[in-house]
Amino acid sequence: MMPLSMANPGERNCIKKVGGKEEVRRFLENLGFVVGSDVMVISKINGDIIVNIKDSRVAISREMANKIVI
Repeated sequence: MMPLSMANPGERNCIKKVGGKEEVRRFLENLGFVVGSDVMVISKINGDIIVNIKDSRVAISREMANKIVI
């Protein structure tokens, strides 16, 4: 298990855990980051990470990506 920020672009991974404070978890859940979902890192640009989750592209900060365990 590792944080999403360490995943290589192009790899499909399964979310094992979403950490952080309650409001952070709720925010990530609303974006589609829920346990059991597949997520793929598209690219990493200037500390931001672009991921493909539930057929949508979402950009999140490295700090947010560190709270998502794959």
